[in-house]
Amino acid sequence: MCGITGAAWTAGQPPMDIDILRRMTTALAHRGPDDCGYYRSTDHSNASSEMSAAQPPGAALGHRRLSIIDLGGGHQPLSNEDGTVWIAFNGEIYNYRELQTDLEKRGHQFRTSCDTEAIVHLYEEYGPDCVTHLRGMFAFAIWDDRKKQLLLARDRLGQKPLVYRHDPQRLLFGSELKSLLQVPGLPRDIDPVALNEYLTYQYVPAPRCMLAGFQKLPPGYLAIYHNGELNVRRYWKPGYEQGELQRAGLDFSNPENAPAQEIREQLRTVLTEAVRLRMRSDVPLGAFLSGGVDSTIIVGLMQKLSERPVQTFSIGFPVKAFDERAYAREAAEHLGTEHHDAMVTPDALKILPRLIWQYDEPFSDSSAIPTMYLSEMTRQNVTVSLSGDGGDELFAGYDRYKAVRIAEWFDGLPRPLQKMATLKLWQHFPASVRQKSRRRRLKRLLAALGEPRERRYLKWVSIFDDQRLAGLLTDDFRAAVGEADAAAPLLRSYEECPNRDFVTRTTCADVLTYLPGDILNKVDIASMTYGLECRSPFLDHHVTEFAASLPIQAKLRGRQGKRILLETFGDLLPESIQSRPKMGFGVPLDHWFRHELKPMLQETLLDGSALNRGYFRPEAVEQLVKEHLDGQWDHSYRLWSLLCLELWQRMFVDASTVPDMAPA
Repeated sequence: MCGITGAAWTAGQPPMDIDILRRMTTALAHRGPDDCGYYRSTDHSNASSEMSAAQPPGAALGHRRLSIIDLGGGHQPLSNEDGTVWIAFNGEIYNYRELQTDLEKRGHQFRTSCDTEAIVHLYEEYGPDCVTHLRGMFAFAIWDDRKKQLLLARDRLGQKPLVYRHDPQRLLFGSELKSLLQVPGLPRDIDPVALNEYLTYQYVPAPRCMLAGFQKLPPGYLAIYHNGELNVRRYWKPGYEQGELQRAGLDFSNPENAPAQEIREQLRTVLTEAVRLRMRSDVPLGAFLSGGVDSTIIVGLMQKLSERPVQTFSIGFPVKAFDERAYAREAAEHLGTEHHDAMVTPDALKILPRLIWQYDEPFSDSSAIPTMYLSEMTRQNVTVSLSGDGGDELFAGYDRYKAVRIAEWFDGLPRPLQKMATLKLWQHFPASVRQKSRRRRLKRLLAALGEPRERRYLKWVSIFDDQRLAGLLTDDFRAAVGEADAAAPLLRSYEECPNRDFVTRTTCADVLTYLPGDILNKVDIASMTYGLECRSPFLDHHVTEFAASLPIQAKLRGRQGKRILLETFGDLLPESIQSRPKMGFGVPLDHWFRHELKPMLQETLLDGSALNRGYFRPEAVEQLVKEHLDGQWDHSYRLWSLLCLELWQRMFVDASTVPDMAPA
């Protein structure tokens, strides 16, 4: 696990200054505390420095390393045998041993036993199509000095980040935006469309960045830079568009049904193999254990594959609604792990500046805070941790998928009954000021029933829906956004599998948007803050493709999601965990804003510089703050979103330079 950065330039352009490359690389030191390295094509060229006018195209690569495999070797950037192909790599390739065996048979010589070198030789064999042979998480840059061509690639599901900026004669890239912003003279202008999407989703969906002119390479994409042109193309889809498994007599509700039992056995085989591959490590390895279904299954499979107790980790907060330690301890005892847990009293005032700096863009999923605390605790014991990320999206675990199914039933009612419900029923349903109360969720469900299905789902999951945005945004800012639709990223994802049932289409949309944009981004940044590598077996592309092929009745039956996981891995799950309610991994924002964060909230959002930026109507912001502080309404998630945005602007836009180290 590492950080990568660098640039490529066209013929006649000056090479990147080595001091700038070093600053770009230093900004990623937290991602790779063990080693650093640099490469510039001009430093390995026989061309005379006096021929600068005829300077050929070139590239510079910077790398920070967190040593996981081949601790003594594996220094990067790394090249092939004759120094004509160079790579800077971030991630882990879990099938590198099998790849190395095959490549050696083809005549390639290996100088190290690290996974990075396998990619270099794969590129020699297959060119950009080398990505299709990789099983793992990755973001990398390969400079082909013979072709004067740069290849950028990102893993299928977006576990590793990669941002870039394409200017007329130059391409900049890096693991994090802060690395690129070390280059002098780059503009830092807000992209109004990205800001509008952030207010909707609580993150900026790929390929946009909050800063205009910068982009994220989307998951499952690669990009080729040659002669000043950048060609971006997709190389993988999760498989939802291919349709579900077709087997006669497939009845998942009957445990004795042979075809369904065969599929459960296949699931156990493919997930066990994904876990086995992710346990390859030359450093201490453990796992996050929340006591939920997903993490307990992963740890259970790890324990079956291990000769010693697996080290597991969980944290809790002194607020019962956010403390899962009792479930984690029960799972650890059931599986026989060596468990570590801790009670954390989060200091929001202390962690906020670092959180804003680490995430590069405004990011308002408040569960980033406990994820950072958990990563810090885990890193004190191990360097690699497995997690259960992806289980909810792939196997219909979120409660909102049940709401989608209820809404489907509503869509089947005669139009007069639909109209009656949407006009009258929800208006008389009692409200609640609590953000996640059952009454409030039910009222939101009823209020959106008359919307088109895709937009209805967005209304349920958005931070600011269309109606609230209309009251928040100024006329000038709305004009700057123009005709751009904040729903566009989600709507594009729904188009991936138009012929599946709508619940499956919704899980597909989450796999393509929410999972990489929120969950995986959150975990990558939080874990890499402390030099911890997180591996997610559910996100093995073989597991993902298998899950995509399953019919919805295998996943969601009645009020129970993840049915096939519960039935396949019941031996690993204590009964209480199989039936426990889902608990959010968050922090008590509503309480914080009325107490310890109240001064910061008022001083930041109600400050003249914040109110006069031109994005928001001052009276709308003032009303949100007042209603929350007076207990009239729980606006905590909206206020957190606005607070993270304003603090980010002060650090990344208003400041004369972007710091290359986290604020103390």
